[in-house]
Amino acid sequence: MDKTTFNSIRIITADIKRLVQFYESATGSAARWATDDFAEIVSENFTIAIGSMRTLVFFGAGIAEPSANKSVIIEFLVEDVDNEYMRIKDLIDEIVQEPTTMPWGNRSLLFRDPDGNLINFFTPLTVEAKKKFSVIKKN
Repeated sequence: MDKTTFNSIRIITADIKRLVQFYESATGSAARWATDDFAEIVSENFTIAIGSMRTLVFFGAGIAEPSANKSVIIEFLVEDVDNEYMRIKDLIDEIVQEPTTMPWGNRSLLFRDPDGNLINFFTPLTVEAKKKFSVIKKN
């Protein structure tokens, strides 16, 4: 393989059942459980791996800390961010930003998952933004 391919994002959590249930509801995709400590939510476009703290013993102590993220935003391209907001708003404990049109042409909803990780659901609105994500739709 001569190229690097992004495969998935893995989130380490202290409450795997809660976090898996949240992402199943937020994405509309069912999780595949490999063990009681590891599950994956796989779609055509993304994979979210969720591991309990017990999985860290395979990598070494102190490599990850649940609920400590302050620098990464997990982003999902959605067809209609306003509809998604209405669908999931009761699922969300902390809404950081209700759907807002950004200067670069996306409409964006920012919220936190139960562990405090920042999530962005966004929909391209402008022609330039739609071209970037190859989702030009008739308006």
